Amino acid sequence: MTSFLKEGMVGLDDQGVRPLPGNDRLGQYPRRKVTAMPTSARSPRTSPSRSWIKVARLFAAVIALTVVVTLVLIAQANSGGSRKEVISAKATSNISRAVAPTVAAAGADRPITVVGIGDSVTSGSNCACQAFVGLYAAELAAKRGLKTSSVNLGVPGWTSSQLLLSLTRPGAFPDQVAKADILLVTIGANDLVSLEGRLGSGGCATPCYLPVVASVGQNVERIVAAARATRPDHLVTILVTNYWDVFQDGDVGVAKNGEPFEIWSDTLTRAENAQICDGARLAGAICVDLYQPFKGNGSKNPTALLAADGDHPNSAGHHLIASALLAKTPLPIP
Repeated sequence: MTSFLKEGMVGLDDQGVRPLPGNDRLGQYPRRKVTAMPTSARSPRTSPSRSWIKVARLFAAVIALTVVVTLVLIAQANSGGSRKEVISAKATSNISRAVAPTVAAAGADRPITVVGIGDSVTSGSNCACQAFVGLYAAELAAKRGLKTSSVNLGVPGWTSSQLLLSLTRPGAFPDQVAKADILLVTIGANDLVSLEGRLGSGGCATPCYLPVVASVGQNVERIVAAARATRPDHLVTILVTNYWDVFQDGDVGVAKNGEPFEIWSDTLTRAENAQICDGARLAGAICVDLYQPFKGNGSKNPTALLAADGDHPNSAGHHLIASALLAKTPLPIP
């Protein structure tokens, strides 16, 4: 094998022994007699000609780099993009690739429990179909890549006061609610049953119904707080819906109650919806509007989304509610 000596290293002595490094290598070991090579035979470390060659090569590399950068900038300008935009797009792409596996992994690691509480709309009354609570859980699993399960605790006829009482009283009901990662709440229509007596007169003015709808909003706020209190150490996503109509609607409603009553019922529904959403937001929940999906700006006929009683949603209505809830569900889910 050919041996090369690095610069600064000491060669072998006359006996073929390499001296150990020290503070004074020449003082510790006898000097070797070195025969100088002829001047013409020496190979200097750097010669003027080679220095100029290196400088020329460096200069050429700088020019080439400058040309490449210039061409890139011209191409970006012609395409309407800036270097800042290109960098931003790359950064966004990298973030997306980093976040997507994280969201998917969360769904794969921990199942999400969806619990629905409320009245007959929640329970799925008068519809031989799956209620929106189960549909929502299924859509959440399919579209968000999560493992989900659902529990429907809706009770037909319940008022907001009854729901609040059940949440604050020890028992199986609050224990079930405590398992929720996502809680769906629909309540308040039955609080207005006493106002149905105004049917013959076509309703009543604001002073008549305002105290009732205001109490619903207050109860919704308390319901959300009570639901969180069932498991204070657990972050739960709470979605509260309002209504398309608190009484019968569509063709059935008009045929049975008359158009003047339906107009007043719409006014009453809008007033209660506002109170429900205010109460939900004050308690830190998300309000999900169902009026617009069912009735648009109020001119849409919701008959195709209602059961034969004109009061409860049919299968299409429950699917619509599930979709509205999913659209408002934030990610990541705590």
